[in-house]
Amino acid sequence: MPLLVHKHGPESDPWRYERQYWDAGMAHVAGVDEVGRGPLAGPVVAVACVLSPEFDATGINDSKLLAQSQRLTLFPRISQNARGWAVGIISPDDIDRHNILGATFMAMRMALEQLPIQPDAVLVDGKFLIPDISLPQRAIIEGDRLCVSIGCASILAKEIRDRIMEDFDSEYPGYGFVRHKGYATAEHLEMLQKLGPTPIHRRSFAPVRECRQEHLEL
Repeated sequence: MPLLVHKHGPESDPWRYERQYWDAGMAHVAGVDEVGRGPLAGPVVAVACVLSPEFDATGINDSKLLAQSQRLTLFPRISQNARGWAVGIISPDDIDRHNILGATFMAMRMALEQLPIQPDAVLVDGKFLIPDISLPQRAIIEGDRLCVSIGCASILAKEIRDRIMEDFDSEYPGYGFVRHKGYATAEHLEMLQKLGPTPIHRRSFAPVRECRQEHLEL
C-alpha cells in the first residue's frame, strides 16, 4: 500500500499543510481522522472536515490530548463554523467482515462521500493514504496534533463515538461502556468474562473471540 509520511515540530505554522493547497487554488481541503480502531466493542468512526482560513484554531489538538470539557467546548465551534463536515460509521459486524484497517478506510471514504461540498484535496492522519479515492491526498503522522483540519476531525469523531458508546451503555448495562467506551480496560475484560459478548462486540478481536468460545462451551 502506498504511503506518504510527513512529520514536523509543533512550533511550525499549524496551517502549513492546508496552506500548500490553498496557495495552489484548492480552497476545500478536507482533514480526515478516525476514532475507535482499538476497542473491543462498538463502531469505528471517521470524520472529514473542511475549514476556511478564517477558522479560529485556538485550542485545537489531538482529541486524545484534550479533556472532555475541552472537547465539549470545541465541538460546537468546529461543527458550526466548518465549511463542511461529515461522518462515516462502520459497525462491528463490518469490522469483523473487512478487518479493522479495511473498516477504517471504509469509514474515511464514507465521510468524504458525505461531505456537503466537494473537497479538492485530503489530509489524512497516520502513515497510509486512503485507498480508492481519486483526490490528491497527503498522509501526516501525528496529523491530529500537527494539522488543524485533522485535529478538528479528530475532535468531532471522538465526541460522536463517545456518545454512541454512552447510548450503548444504557442498551447493554453492566459492561461499563460509559466509562471505557469499549476499550480493553480491566473492568471491561472482567465483565466480558462474566457476562459474555454483546452484539456490539467485535468477534474477530482475540479477547472477544476467546470469551465467546468459552461461553458457547458452557
